Amino acid sequence: MKKLLETKAGTALVIIFATTLATIVGAWGFEIIGGYEPCPLCLTQRWSYYIAVPLAAILIALVLSGNINIPILRVGVGVLGLVILAGGILGGYHAGVEWGFWPGPSSCTSGGGLSGGLPDFSQKVVLCDEVQIRIFGLSFAGWNAVVSGFCAFIGFRGALSRKSR
Repeated sequence: MKKLLETKAGTALVIIFATTLATIVGAWGFEIIGGYEPCPLCLTQRWSYYIAVPLAAILIALVLSGNINIPILRVGVGVLGLVILAGGILGGYHAGVEWGFWPGPSSCTSGGGLSGGLPDFSQKVVLCDEVQIRIFGLSFAGWNAVVSGFCAFIGFRGALSRKSR
């Protein structure tokens, strides 16, 4: 592990891995234990975590096995930053929908109408523009934007750093 932390890219990788893993586990906890049903936009925001966590784990394994050089590690950390940034942008968009700053997709907002046909009443409907809970003033989408922005910043900083420490 010391070897991994000897570079800024390695340190960024560990921070991104730990943060994204904790975030997706937390989201599952709120869903499974807390009973908070995710809306379609919430589920889409999770894609970046489903890509980032295994990619970060693979990069960590490559570093620990000595099968990756620093320039390739920096590229990998940069890719992680881009993946997480995409999820964060979607989280910011979703938070804006919840705050009423702009309209959301008609398929999952309260103003959607019946343009897509009759709804499926056999499934619970979770609207993208209705906040289920706010924690310190932010919804889950808002927190996703914050966490993703942090991880993207860390990733880009690690990817662009040429110094070992």
